[in-house]
Amino acid sequence: MEEMNQLREENKRLKRAVEELSVLNELATAIGASGNFEDVVRKIISRSMKAVRGEQGLITLVEEKRDIPMKTLVRTTVSSSEHPGFHFNEALLGWMILNKKPLTLNAPRDDERFHGVVWNGSVRSVTCVPLLIRSVLKGVLAVYNKKSGTGFTEDDQRLLAIIASQSAQVIENARLSEEERALFQIQHEMKLASQIQMDLLPKEAPVISGYDIAGATFPAKAVGGDYYDFVQINERKLAVCLGDVAGKGLPAALLAANLQALIRGRTDLLGSVHECVCRLNRDLVRSTGAESFATLFYGILDSNEHTLTYCNAGQEPPFLLTSGGEPFRLRDGGPLVGMLDDVDFAEAKVSIEKGDVLVVYSDGVTEAMDEMREQFGERKLSGVILENAGLSASEIIKRIVDAVVDHAGKAPQHDDITAVVIRRLTA
Repeated sequence: MEEMNQLREENKRLKRAVEELSVLNELATAIGASGNFEDVVRKIISRSMKAVRGEQGLITLVEEKRDIPMKTLVRTTVSSSEHPGFHFNEALLGWMILNKKPLTLNAPRDDERFHGVVWNGSVRSVTCVPLLIRSVLKGVLAVYNKKSGTGFTEDDQRLLAIIASQSAQVIENARLSEEERALFQIQHEMKLASQIQMDLLPKEAPVISGYDIAGATFPAKAVGGDYYDFVQINERKLAVCLGDVAGKGLPAALLAANLQALIRGRTDLLGSVHECVCRLNRDLVRSTGAESFATLFYGILDSNEHTLTYCNAGQEPPFLLTSGGEPFRLRDGGPLVGMLDDVDFAEAKVSIEKGDVLVVYSDGVTEAMDEMREQFGERKLSGVILENAGLSASEIIKRIVDAVVDHAGKAPQHDDITAVVIRRLTA
């Protein structure tokens, strides 16, 4: 009789082992055919529910951060019942994070470990197991409500733990692969955005009799918030602008493109610098959020009168180096554009004499820092301009950028570097 009982137990054990192997084989086959992270997770949940005959399954992935103990990355639910998807109970998740071992609750409301916890009214039983990779908790697999109504067994919990141990690395690999694909897509889109932004810049310097003009920008990221532009109004008038949008990256680049489009439209319609900047400011205030604003230098060069009518809206005051020696600054204008609706921006006019050099630049030039966090500064910039005033406009920009790079040394570039140079030729 005892031998018969032992034989029955051995048969049960072998049958259970075969069933477990069958479950794991089905799971491996299903996962191997999956093409994405979401599909992998759902198939693991579905096979787990089938293995222990549960009504609903849930995987919650977590990540440890310095500022918070655990951050939920993904929560995926699969259900074979009409009940809405359960959210993983925070108290239960906390217990799993703390203990990192399997847990079965067939009377969750009566369990002293969860006294005072409010459970979903449809939850009758739950068994959950940790998803561990080298003893680090990556998530929790839980199955709710045994279909038979008898509650989950130790064998159910053990089988779920086996599934979890086989699935944890698969889930993590699928998640990382998904993140890698998403990052690649972002990088691809950023590359396209960078190309589009560069295409919006002037293809070549304008040719104005008696003048040498150049501009250049060097974004700190793939795309930047600085831009410069030249707009030919007629044979003798050229609009020159340099803007620096608040922020970095793609949002700043989009606003810079919007700013450029508005300026080009206004320049063609309006002859007044004052009116153009006032209209531009109102357009930005009404079409963008409170966090969207920019500094702007906008001027119109008249090559017949040899004057520059300008408005400096919060931009770094350009240097105008005259034949007299020391450069002076073009400060007239007003505050940043895009902040206040009813600002009346001023304009001013300066003469451009033979040999004069105008340098318009963004704060990425003067605020560039070295490894000791010392800024390049206006004094160094003024010195570079004075030293190289006899060179071509493009060469002056090159010397400025070289000086900034030399000053920064190994320190990373934190801001876009943009400059426009206008020289009136001496002959």
